[in-house]
Amino acid sequence: MLHDGNGWAAGPDGSRLWGKLGAAGLLLLTPGGRVLMQYRAEWTSCPLTWGVPGGARDSHETAAEAALRESEEETGITADQVRVLDAEVTAGPYPADPERPELTGDWTYTTVYAIADHELETFPNAESLDLRWVPFDEVTDLPLLPAFARSWPGVRQRAEELLRAALGD
Repeated sequence: MLHDGNGWAAGPDGSRLWGKLGAAGLLLLTPGGRVLMQYRAEWTSCPLTWGVPGGARDSHETAAEAALRESEEETGITADQVRVLDAEVTAGPYPADPERPELTGDWTYTTVYAIADHELETFPNAESLDLRWVPFDEVTDLPLLPAFARSWPGVRQRAEELLRAALGD
């Protein structure tokens, strides 16, 4: 059912995380080693930080389907413009919190790696103050969403491996 994943889940240290059924984001790469980054609007979770397009998973979706749907909503880039390379859980799972039974547990975040033939034109929605193609080496120069910053070293390593394999290097 569309949007049945919308809602909050229990996170570490008393935090709340968006996506009752977990969340997924699209790390979209170009052959030249750039990644599409999203500057998050003031009203979103972790506002005024940079991350990748993504959001809550719905019950009928795989992580890749959720990441592609959210990416299309937030950037205008459609699934037929990219090729999914891999997906991996890069945060969680976080258990339910007995002190907050209204929040679901077992939340995970899945990074979905994909490649486009070139830097695609983007059309940001209200969740994005900016969308920008950023070289790998410049990602950490941005004020990153804290969870993305923690995962970036491993995500970058995996992205570079997948990019080399996709390009036949």
